[in-house]
Amino acid sequence: MLHRVFAVCAAIVITTPALAEGFQRVIDRDGFMSLVENRDLRRFGIRLQVRDAGAITGRAFGQKVTGAWNWDDGFFCRDLFVGGDELGANCQLVEIRGNTMRFTSDMGQGIYADLKLVD
Repeated sequence: MLHRVFAVCAAIVITTPALAEGFQRVIDRDGFMSLVENRDLRRFGIRLQVRDAGAITGRAFGQKVTGAWNWDDGFFCRDLFVGGDELGANCQLVEIRGNTMRFTSDMGQGIYADLKLVD
């Protein structure tokens, strides 16, 4: 179950730099919060909110999502739970293009998930 949820949330393996696709890196916490504050992050079956106080809440395919996050040296670092499963801690590169926010796991070296910012 854990691997299935992660695979659904994570999207596709990336082999080329996201910046080549028109994404711009989000470099600090204030810039990140200015984008996500009071907005949902969505993709098919997933709706998340990232709170200024360091909490992550939402739902993924009918299951409750909870977690905590902080900004560390240019990366979004989160510890996430989906239903009763812990996805574990991971620091992610964050990029933006229009209303699409891309999170790339393992400090930009892993797989990415594109989520839409919705008011």
